[in-house]
Amino acid sequence: MSGQNEPRIRPSGRAAVVVLGDIGRSPRMQYHALSLARQAHLEVDIVAYGGSDPHSAVKEHKSIHINEMTQWPSNPRSFPKILHPLLLILKPLVQFFMLLWYLCVKIPKPDVFIVQNPPSVPTLVAVKLASWIRRSAFIIDWHNFGYTLLALSLGRNSRFVALYHWIEKHFGKMANGSLCVTKAMQHELSQNWGISATVLYDQPPDFFQPASLEEKHKLFCGIDKSLRTPYSLQDCLSNEELTPDDDNPNVTLFTTQTGTDISLKWNRPALIVSSTSWTPDEDFSILLEAALMYDRRVSALLNEDDLKREDVFWQEIKGGKQYPRLLFIITGKGPEKEKYEQKMAKLNLKRVAFRTMWLEPEDYPLLLGSADLGVCLHTSSSGLDLPMKVVDMFGCGLPVCAVSYSCINELVEVDKNGLLFSSSSELADQFVTLFKGFPGECDELKSLRQGVLASRSSVNWATEWEANAKPLISKVIFDNSS
Repeated sequence: MSGQNEPRIRPSGRAAVVVLGDIGRSPRMQYHALSLARQAHLEVDIVAYGGSDPHSAVKEHKSIHINEMTQWPSNPRSFPKILHPLLLILKPLVQFFMLLWYLCVKIPKPDVFIVQNPPSVPTLVAVKLASWIRRSAFIIDWHNFGYTLLALSLGRNSRFVALYHWIEKHFGKMANGSLCVTKAMQHELSQNWGISATVLYDQPPDFFQPASLEEKHKLFCGIDKSLRTPYSLQDCLSNEELTPDDDNPNVTLFTTQTGTDISLKWNRPALIVSSTSWTPDEDFSILLEAALMYDRRVSALLNEDDLKREDVFWQEIKGGKQYPRLLFIITGKGPEKEKYEQKMAKLNLKRVAFRTMWLEPEDYPLLLGSADLGVCLHTSSSGLDLPMKVVDMFGCGLPVCAVSYSCINELVEVDKNGLLFSSSSELADQFVTLFKGFPGECDELKSLRQGVLASRSSVNWATEWEANAKPLISKVIFDNSS
């Protein structure tokens, strides 16, 4: 918590939260806006692109004002190919002047700009100039490094990557203060960038909670039709023998309601959730390969003679005596989504089904709170940031299997709240181990869930923000106004 002698933020003050991206897909910046309004009692202007709706708590707060910039060009492919090199040059220029217009003209003068990085170009340049023009303080929230993301497509040795790195570092050092997401990133900024940053770990807000049985049933009723519709050929969820009567609105793949009584079905599939931005820093083929391996390994574990008898085979699967069907629900939007959906449609799986969907902000926490396991494929272009999706999963009491990389252990504690894997084979092994005897047994899965629930009550976003972000913001505003 902040000390008594710490400079206080003026009650009538104002802050601007800047995101050169879709605010609906920037949860951390939404939480910043809520904390600035609720805990610092500031008027908050969000300057960002539209596209996806932010959470209702953000949209409905009377002190938060969302200013949506127009994206240009919204669809570069609609232009002739000969103009694409010109668009690459024009786009950051248009973004730069669009940002300046909003930051210097469209919104009232803020005491502080808080900007998400990446993207760094032209964001950091525009915000620094706007802060100088308006005599406002300037804080960077380092989620990752922009130059490492650019290097995924252009390569580390690209001159554009080197120039991007220089701009990011040069203007990063010009900020009045910095926040970052891990101790590893804090060390990197300090040792190699000359930037002192305060670690603000991502934490889920209050509306990320384990779902009640009633909430689960309501959610499943809403998405049941989508779950029963396969991408191509029939799969284990759309098979007529394995799904409830479509005409009964009180029966879903997972729950049954009789009168006012709601219960989980004994033969329900295990629900695994993964959220992704469908970008190159998440190799989704790992999950597809793991699902295929699970399917094959379960076949090998079942008695070969029984496999020849369809009635006994389905009896084993439905009874949960061996291994359950797995339903993977993949949420999110991004450039590689269509490519992977096509791959999913071609998989010939008997015990696994995939569905992709985009949920409303209020429904996403309910899905996480209703699932049995979360999977994270985020590897980090820099190796120094942590996946917000895992934070959200933990907030909903959901244990996680996550790709192992340098600093992931700052978030995932093996055998306490999740497991780490380095290959599709390891992930498949984890599925086999965690779901044997589902839903009745699964001692290891239950232990991981208990570990998540035990740790989630010790800290939340509000306390983390109050202890780390608010003192920095207060000091920066005070120093800038002196």
